Amino acid sequence: MPRKVRDYKAEYANDSPERRKQRAMRNKARRIMERENGSADIPAKTDVDHIEPLSKGGATGRANLRLRSAHANRSYRRTKSGAIADKKK
Repeated sequence: MPRKVRDYKAEYANDSPERRKQRAMRNKARRIMERENGSADIPAKTDVDHIEPLSKGGATGRANLRLRSAHANRSYRRTKSGAIADKKK
């Protein structure tokens, strides 16, 4: 069975201005880390994590960025609004 090819331009054309802004900030963060570390030095399954999340007013400056494994960066429990939930007791 052939794989379906995604049409990213069509998907991005329907994005809200806020979503486009968030994507631009994530891409900027990745470029900052690649410039500092060299793109070859960032492993494939690594995310650029914002220490203070963008959703909570964090900036995209170098002081607020760190490299984390994709699993560690995406494993936070979230509430329905997307905010990071409190740790389990």
